[in-house]
Amino acid sequence: MGFPEYLHDLSRLEAALQACLDMQEDMPAQPEQKMLNPSLLILELQWQGLTGLVDSSGKKDLSPVHGPETVLVWLDPLKNLARAQPADERILLALKIVAENLHMGNTALEHKIPVANLHRIVDQAVAKGLVLAPESGLKRNPAIFIPLEKTFERFLHPRVFTLQWHITQSCDLNCKHCYDRTSRREMSFDSALQVLDHLEEFCRTKKVRAKVTFTGGNPLLYSHFDQLYLETVKRGFPVNILGNPASRQRLERLLEIQTPSMYQVSLEGLREYNDFVRQQGYFDKVMNFLPLLRELGIPSQVMLTLTRDNMDQVLPLGELLRDRADTFTFNRLSAVGQGADLLMPAPEDYRSFLKEYIQETANNPVLGLKDNLINIIRDENEDKPFGGCTGFGCGAGFNFATLLCDGEVHACRKFPSYMGNIFNEGLLNSYDSKAGIRYRDGSAACRQCKLLPACGGCQAVIFSLGLDPSLDRDPYCFYSLAP
Repeated sequence: MGFPEYLHDLSRLEAALQACLDMQEDMPAQPEQKMLNPSLLILELQWQGLTGLVDSSGKKDLSPVHGPETVLVWLDPLKNLARAQPADERILLALKIVAENLHMGNTALEHKIPVANLHRIVDQAVAKGLVLAPESGLKRNPAIFIPLEKTFERFLHPRVFTLQWHITQSCDLNCKHCYDRTSRREMSFDSALQVLDHLEEFCRTKKVRAKVTFTGGNPLLYSHFDQLYLETVKRGFPVNILGNPASRQRLERLLEIQTPSMYQVSLEGLREYNDFVRQQGYFDKVMNFLPLLRELGIPSQVMLTLTRDNMDQVLPLGELLRDRADTFTFNRLSAVGQGADLLMPAPEDYRSFLKEYIQETANNPVLGLKDNLINIIRDENEDKPFGGCTGFGCGAGFNFATLLCDGEVHACRKFPSYMGNIFNEGLLNSYDSKAGIRYRDGSAACRQCKLLPACGGCQAVIFSLGLDPSLDRDPYCFYSLAP
């Protein structure tokens, strides 16, 4: 029996895998910035499918096909194993971005690729170990957030920081649950550029990347929005927009710059109740706007502020949004500002609602998960935890902060949670302030709960019910702590 024709390439692949294993002692402990894995080898082979023959999972493809294939071989620093996989265009682009230190914003604009997509492929390369990244400087207090189960460890070190930027107070609505209708001067464009400088400094220091969520008021009413939108993308920050319906022409002006990562609008229930809370005719305006977002390729999300009066409308509204929005989810009312005049649901009713909502997510893909307390039900069902409100439980002052148009930095927009002023203390010092630490440490009442890293309840709800977010448990929590 003769030797297979692919034997030479297979020998090269096996030799490369061994060479990677021999580099175990030479791997850097912690890089200062993103870098290619020094063990990475790129092989140009003349046979396709050879990686299946060396796959340690045992799923071996014994039928290589003649034809060129680029294969990546590297030492996975997390598993300490040599790995090999065919290279695709996305992975090669990620490696090029890191190797050549390409600027994300300029690259995205030059090639008309959403900047979020570029970050995503680099993140995937980091997850595989092809790219090594410094440890995130956003860390929970290890004396408080001690994950009792390994599955919760991933909620302790976010790599992305979200700045929710209320760029203007101007709004074409006057919603009955609005958290802040106070008069604040619109931020000048020069000041807005300073904010972007502060955010870049924050990312360099904390070894993270950031995304910007523009809101208001209605952010599109900001006098220099298109200029600021362009400058934000240029800095390499993906942009979400939380606003109101806009015309096709207005959206197309944004698309000429870059497609937003997400455009969120709000509905507060079915037509009659929604228009009572927001504005007559607003329900139909949103329902007509969502197909336009889909037509233009803009990811959409619908948000609802949950009260006692609209809780029974959430699932029916979800049915109406099934084929119109990409995601529909809700936040519990924080009874501050004008929202103090609305009623919150009874805790026992809310618990029943959550269970019904979770069941319905299996039948309606538009229903998203957001409230941290959903993790209680997932735990009861022996499902893995999810990230809750910000992807890391209550992210107030942790992987999330709010910036108001006068420069005030708050841990969360849904309740007064002042940490500093970006023009006085800067973003870094505001984040690291005593107030910032207090908000990200959360409630002392949750310290012994295993769900804490992915939950922490809602500090805004705690505050709005006259309690202390640093001491008291979310009154809606129904998790039984072990004695």
